[in-house]
Amino acid sequence: MTSSVTEDLRPTGPRVEMQDIRKRYGVMDVLRGVNLQVAAGEVIGLVGDNGAGKSTLMKMLAGAVTPDSGTIRVDGTELTGAGPRESREHGIEMVYQDLALCNDLDVAANLFLGRELHSKWTRRLDHQRMHEEAAQDLKTLHIRISDTYQEVGNLSGGQRQAVAIARAVTFHPKVLVLDEPTAALAAKEVEMVLQLIRDVSARGVSVVLITHRLQDLFEVCDRLVVLHEGVMHRELEPSETDLTELVAAMMGK
Repeated sequence: MTSSVTEDLRPTGPRVEMQDIRKRYGVMDVLRGVNLQVAAGEVIGLVGDNGAGKSTLMKMLAGAVTPDSGTIRVDGTELTGAGPRESREHGIEMVYQDLALCNDLDVAANLFLGRELHSKWTRRLDHQRMHEEAAQDLKTLHIRISDTYQEVGNLSGGQRQAVAIARAVTFHPKVLVLDEPTAALAAKEVEMVLQLIRDVSARGVSVVLITHRLQDLFEVCDRLVVLHEGVMHRELEPSETDLTELVAAMMGK
């Protein structure tokens, strides 16, 4: 693993293509033929009322849920539905709302969890190199955490969210899905996370943002995609709409 975060490598076609995605649970049609395209470096706000299907759609992209039918392509290559490992191999990373951080481990240990660095001579964990690379990655992403030896459980909510995003970014993703990244954060911490989204997308990483804090969407998104009752209801340009119109669209109007 190298310390540098994702380079700006942009394909000529869509980075993500999801075509005619369908999913049923029992008698309930959660997704009814959804089509979605995302360009490299584009920030998409995926919104909808509870039960609209947005989280299910993104879990399909991340490989955690298998669609009943439809195709998913990343840079033109179709995913087979083999699960999260396949999605990760194709550059898909998803940061879930619970963050999946280990509170009793320090910042560096969380960033390298599951891909720890070892000394080539002793095969022991190379803690010094992990802390050095973690500090460099945080600096590159403009994340203000001065001490990588801090336990994650002692960080603020915004810092914890930033660590979770940084961990995903160090996997060199093509697409980063964020599920409620600013929920329950103070205003200053919200701005830190939004700036991190801007920094990541500027490197060519596509970002799909799911949030109920609708005002955040107008700060960072290039396009707003509204799901309603399992279908793609509307697409809106943030510069040409407002909060009232967005809420109306989420209600199916």
